[in-house]
Amino acid sequence: MESPYEGYSVSDWDKITEDLIAEHPLSEEEIVDAVLDAWERIKITKIGGELQIGVDIFPSPQIMGNYLHELIPVILAHKYPGIWRKECSKDEKDIVYIPNDCYSVEIKTSSNATNIFGNRSYGQENSENNSGKKKYGYYITVNFEKYTESNHNPRIKKIRFGWIDHSDWHAQAAATGQQASLALDARDHKLKLLYSV
Repeated sequence: MESPYEGYSVSDWDKITEDLIAEHPLSEEEIVDAVLDAWERIKITKIGGELQIGVDIFPSPQIMGNYLHELIPVILAHKYPGIWRKECSKDEKDIVYIPNDCYSVEIKTSSNATNIFGNRSYGQENSENNSGKKKYGYYITVNFEKYTESNHNPRIKKIRFGWIDHSDWHAQAAATGQQASLALDARDHKLKLLYSV
């Protein structure tokens, strides 16, 4: 599929991003509400009915990110049954828009203050480790604080939404590197900042 940004300079990207967001069935407010709701629900969760998150147990950023991946689609599915659902197979996006898959959304989370990362396969055009999931399309990205000894009430720092192309991900150069980083121009002009603390 050709990128909606194909043939345009970076100075044109903000307008294209606005048009793509306006076309999407989820409003900016719905996205922010779903992310913040998921975060607050996670923080009041008890594991096994015993261990209170943020009181007895302080999950790693990877675990908190996984919880967001699981809960955001469920919140949207409950709000809009038969329209949105959680992924059912590894080749689907995290949030599936049942009427038209091109509006399905991938979620990326990070405890980094501003940047977003994917696994190495995101930066590789053809990878045997590739999940089979399309690496281009709509993305919700979430930056959050992590639990620390001095912070038992971490916050969502940034929520962005927009369109990312496969070519916007850059794999680590080292053969053993496991990350792909998002190009800064893509982060700043293909994703719109919807929420910031």
